[in-house]
Amino acid sequence: MSTRPRAMSGTIPSMESSHEELKDNTIIIVLGASGDLAKKKTYPALFGLYKNGFLPRGVHIVGYARTKMDDAEYHKRITSYIKVHEGDAEAASKLEEFKRLSSYISGGYEDSPSFGNLNKTLEKIESGYQSKERHRLFYLALPPSVFIPVAQHLKEQCYVTPDVGKCRMIVEKPFGKDLDSSRVLLGSLKQHWTEDETFRIDHYLGKEMTKNLLVLRFANIAFSSFWDKHSISNVQITFKEPFGTEGRGGYFDEFGIIRDILQNHLLQVLSILTMERPVSFAAEDIRDEKVKVLRCIPPIERSDTLLGQYVAANGKPGYLDDDTVPHNSVCPTYAATTLWIHNPRWEGVPFILKAGKALNEAKVEVRIQFKDVTQGIFKDISRNELVIRIQPSEAVYLKLNTKTPGLHTRAIPTEMDLTYKRRFLDAKIPEAYESLILDALKGDHSNFVRDDELDVAWKIFTPILHWIDGRSGAPPKPVAYPYGSRGPKELDPFISKYGYKRTVAEYPQRVAGHESRVTINAVRRVCCVVA
Repeated sequence: MSTRPRAMSGTIPSMESSHEELKDNTIIIVLGASGDLAKKKTYPALFGLYKNGFLPRGVHIVGYARTKMDDAEYHKRITSYIKVHEGDAEAASKLEEFKRLSSYISGGYEDSPSFGNLNKTLEKIESGYQSKERHRLFYLALPPSVFIPVAQHLKEQCYVTPDVGKCRMIVEKPFGKDLDSSRVLLGSLKQHWTEDETFRIDHYLGKEMTKNLLVLRFANIAFSSFWDKHSISNVQITFKEPFGTEGRGGYFDEFGIIRDILQNHLLQVLSILTMERPVSFAAEDIRDEKVKVLRCIPPIERSDTLLGQYVAANGKPGYLDDDTVPHNSVCPTYAATTLWIHNPRWEGVPFILKAGKALNEAKVEVRIQFKDVTQGIFKDISRNELVIRIQPSEAVYLKLNTKTPGLHTRAIPTEMDLTYKRRFLDAKIPEAYESLILDALKGDHSNFVRDDELDVAWKIFTPILHWIDGRSGAPPKPVAYPYGSRGPKELDPFISKYGYKRTVAEYPQRVAGHESRVTINAVRRVCCVVA
């Protein structure tokens, strides 16, 4: 009889054993090193991995951009968003080490000699390796306008052949502006880099609660039994930002809220939420199921879309008050769109994707509302809801009806609450970029967007985007909503027509660790009498 102790926690043994992890002799090259994305996200993520021992042994980080600057200015820039608490001597020491292993070289993005010069810098670093093996991970923290020339020059000037080592390329969104431009971009990149070498990053796939969706769904038989059209009335996936464009409206106006948030981030969450169980947790098995469910979604209808644009309120400027925005812009800063999945599991269930800027709070969450309980013994009782809060204050909670304590027989809505900060006191939740960069180093594509997945996603959104852009007639004028509000006043009737019923509650409860009184749309009774 085996005396081996049983594991106390569940394991996932099928996470694709064929990964070829870059462990030694690796250089990470950050292209666009002088930009906001690099200093706010890429470098803090790299430092987080380095500090906790997750980067390859002897790693070097090379920044590359057009900006001319010396190492001192470069180090100041890349550490400006890295937080080291006062008195944390170990972290401060690690930060100094991080600076020493990071260097910078300037050059253009569209001329071959600049990349030849970059390659000489990389070869000089690699000349100190003890073995012939060498690996390069290129991170394109760049605007999509230069993706194609950069990918071409990297392949021609900075690529190491498979007999020597591995090259991988991380590409940031946006991956095009519609179906045609996406196909042009994908086709051009494929001329130089294989699908296996390409990692298209959508940072929402690296968020803790997004990754947890697979475990919540497929590791809990209690959830799987009601995860379909027979039990679920409607689903909302919501993204809210409490600030506007803040002087950066020129870039935003070119893309709009749908391209910025819905077509990528929220659609990725939807695909994981609705896909069938994969045969394993191998990357291609997961991505196969995501593509299958996305192929069941037809293009969005205009009648299933609500568009808004924020106006000045509460002392804050409106979208059109931003000097970088065209004075007559009809670009939506808020959008709610309803998607339908035509397959046996989800036929008839509306999936409402909502995203907006300059709203009343910062929040990303999934809200699954179940159908009404059979009437008869209950009168006007609240619906059950499963809420998955992706950010901030990661949580999963289930809204239930329960009897009030005491002699009266009444039912009130309450919550079974798993808020991470209260349940996992010592856990550190990594930043999404840390998780995804580590996955790229490991060669794990599970949380990256595959080419056919991207193609199907654009098919869903392109017709509605062309309507908004005015390519199929006069563009729609978005409705106005005040800065700092919940969104357009038309939102409540919009979601109500898809069967959503707002829960009413007037009682103290715990919300994200704070005692508060919830009062929501008080048009129904708080307590439901049991007949």
